[in-house]
Amino acid sequence: MNALRRLSNRHARAIFLDRHGLSDAPSGTDLSRIIGTLGFVQLDSINTVVRAHHMILHARRTSYRPAALHRLHDRDRGVFEHWTHDASMIDMAHFPHWRLRFRRNEARLAERWTKWGRDFASKLDEVQRRIADDGPCSSADVGLDEPRSSGGWWDWHPSKAALEYLWRTGHLSVTRRDAFRKVYDLTENVIPPEQLNAHRTQEETIDWACTFAIDRLGFATTGELAAFWDLITPAEAREWATRAIHDGDLIEAEIEQADGRWRTSLIRPATLDRPVPDIAPRLRILSPFDPALRDRKRAERLFGFHYRIEIFVPEAKRTYGYYVFPLLEGDRLVGRIDMKAERDADRLHVKALWPEAGVRFGKGRIARLERALARTARLADVSDVTFAPGWLRG
Repeated sequence: MNALRRLSNRHARAIFLDRHGLSDAPSGTDLSRIIGTLGFVQLDSINTVVRAHHMILHARRTSYRPAALHRLHDRDRGVFEHWTHDASMIDMAHFPHWRLRFRRNEARLAERWTKWGRDFASKLDEVQRRIADDGPCSSADVGLDEPRSSGGWWDWHPSKAALEYLWRTGHLSVTRRDAFRKVYDLTENVIPPEQLNAHRTQEETIDWACTFAIDRLGFATTGELAAFWDLITPAEAREWATRAIHDGDLIEAEIEQADGRWRTSLIRPATLDRPVPDIAPRLRILSPFDPALRDRKRAERLFGFHYRIEIFVPEAKRTYGYYVFPLLEGDRLVGRIDMKAERDADRLHVKALWPEAGVRFGKGRIARLERALARTARLADVSDVTFAPGWLRG
């Protein structure tokens, strides 16, 4: 048996970053093209500096400002909001493939939510009629006579649960967000006719999901292919990969990990034969939910970078801070920074920075960091950058 071809860790990191739009210096590339390249941008409500989706786009286009994404979604309909592995803004071209998710959600959610005793089914027609007659609404506009709760999703009032069910099954779509609260409308009023009237078979969606994932990841296991969109099952990804290997579209190769070990993944033969992509040496501040870091285990294997969100960890037990931002320089993750946009003081305040093991923040790197912080301050619409005493740790 022939030995598997190998990909060095440096080459693997370069491919992965290049496919995620992090190889070139951030430029004025069209926003819809950036999202088209990524496929989706994860949404997150935490607003320590700016929300995650804005950080993700700013890392790839430093001229980006939050209003641009709102225009692309609310007015231009270049993206739609729905679930991948989490709530995301997704390239509108992919909407027809979400019908598979809608179909699967219909059965899965109805069974699960009914089992939990959630009385949403009786409100479905009422909620749809309310929107058809009176226009878009949020969860605050329905079920006004129903008991309100300060609990989480498990304790929604029935009309709110109905709204969410109708959205997750494709009958409603998010037309905009007001103060980050979803505002729903009938799907035919939100999704452009070209995508609304397009239909894909299950086989076409599986092929698209796996093809898109391998082309964005560069190399992957079948589990990683399935998890990219969280739209298909691991079994469906395995069946697709078996056919792709048989047809010569994919091969197995060994990918060197940051710790020197080797891991077998699937890869396109042409990917192995291309030169190593050039990675700009720029220092970038990333969101913890950046597509390049969303898969924490993959990030640790490729970059030796262990990360976890500590917002739910009691302060005394945190290793770092409440919400720290990874620092990418070239093809290395060099540290993490705890900072906050204090808008009442008109400043971006750095509480602490922890370099990664073996990384030194000398004058040159600190100068690059200061430039990155100045760019982030402009994104957050504050004027100054300040540093707490003893901010540089380690």
